[in-house]
Amino acid sequence: MSDVYSAEKRSAVMRRVKGANTTPEMKVRKALTRLGARYRLHRKDLPGNPDIVLPGRRLALFVHGCFWHGHDCARGARVPKQNRDYWVAKVARNVARDASSRGSLADQGWRVETIWECELKDAAALDRRLTELLRR
Repeated sequence: MSDVYSAEKRSAVMRRVKGANTTPEMKVRKALTRLGARYRLHRKDLPGNPDIVLPGRRLALFVHGCFWHGHDCARGARVPKQNRDYWVAKVARNVARDASSRGSLADQGWRVETIWECELKDAAALDRRLTELLRR
């Protein structure tokens, strides 16, 4: 089935999708600040431009939306009915790019963690996970 939008309209819609300072990312940043962690944002000099970097701990955090990065939860497994082939290929490219970025960061000696959008529903669990990451 073809896309319901013209190519120009689809391009305009996709341009409006934020890549930085998203709501899930802001939740993680607030939790880290509450825990007293010092961090940097969107380091362009690192592979994949991690959302949050804790340089002293050599820790790079990616905060991923489940749909956009192909998580295995209910939201991530959902594939739109319209233009299905496009979305399957798009998410597959994102997953491959994420794996490449993680590998490059690990090769440079960074610890890499991914925090999924669906994990942010439980604030206490998020705090526990971040506390554990900060202790290591």
